[in-house]
Amino acid sequence: MAKAGRAAATWRAYQEVSRPGSPGLLTRVRALPRMIRSSMRGDFPGVSRGKLGMFGLAVAYIVSPFDAIPEFLIGFGVVDDFGVFLWLMTSLLGASGQYVQWERAGMPRGGAAPTAMPRSGAAPRRKSR
Repeated sequence: MAKAGRAAATWRAYQEVSRPGSPGLLTRVRALPRMIRSSMRGDFPGVSRGKLGMFGLAVAYIVSPFDAIPEFLIGFGVVDDFGVFLWLMTSLLGASGQYVQWERAGMPRGGAAPTAMPRSGAAPRRKSR
């Protein structure tokens, strides 16, 4: 059952990357450092610091010599790492695709909608001292 879920997640990621008008794989990969910086500063609302922490934990789990299932159990030892890797890649590709679209839309800090410009006859407000 878990294999089917991982295969479905991989298929959805492939469909999202190959969808017409969607940012391509290379564009998404290049956007990862910018997305992480923007998320850390709080500019990009699509990835919280908690989710960034989960990404970091996933990377640490993959490169760590300690696993939930030891590597010497042939066939089973790699499955847990591969599952974490698939989750990490699908999550990163999805989030970076959202980031590229957010960048292209020119969204301001925090992702809020742009403020309305004053009407043509109205003078801009000045701050009082």
